[in-house]
Amino acid sequence: MASIVLGLSGSVTRPSRTTALISAILDTIEHQGGPRGRLIELIDEAPHLFGALSPTAVSGRAAAVIAAVERADLLVVGTPVYRASYTGALKHLFDLVDHRAFVGKPVLLAATGGSLLHGLVIEHALRPLFGFLNALTLPTTVYAVEQDFHGYHLADTKTLFRVERAVGEAIAQLERCQPERAAA
Repeated sequence: MASIVLGLSGSVTRPSRTTALISAILDTIEHQGGPRGRLIELIDEAPHLFGALSPTAVSGRAAAVIAAVERADLLVVGTPVYRASYTGALKHLFDLVDHRAFVGKPVLLAATGGSLLHGLVIEHALRPLFGFLNALTLPTTVYAVEQDFHGYHLADTKTLFRVERAVGEAIAQLERCQPERAAA
């Protein structure tokens, strides 16, 4: 059974450096021999998700997004830094998911921001969110600022190296989890 890799861009703007970063990570996973990933952009899905204020009210397209997030074997989650945290759209999505679907699920964390100082959002906001969900956040995270991009294409050598390292960890974790998924 092939692993399911899902990228989530918490950005609510287009074009988006966050989406470009998540796309670069998904492409690197595939280029390193991992499965092809699917990208969900919250700019498209947030209007549907906001129609549900509780998990019991989720239906239609929002239910399909939540099911995809819960079924994924690996999540690649990225957000632009917004008021020292992740976006409200990303928060709302994770308010609607079933926390039991995240136990031991590997998550690669990424963010974009306007300053190197904003990079702490990964450790102070994203990692605690997934810790609460009992997910397994990978050690290497990826943070990028505007200067790391050429237009909306990730171009900085050091950031690309972090992507490579984080992806290596993600693929190794997927391979470790394969026997567990096969048994289930």
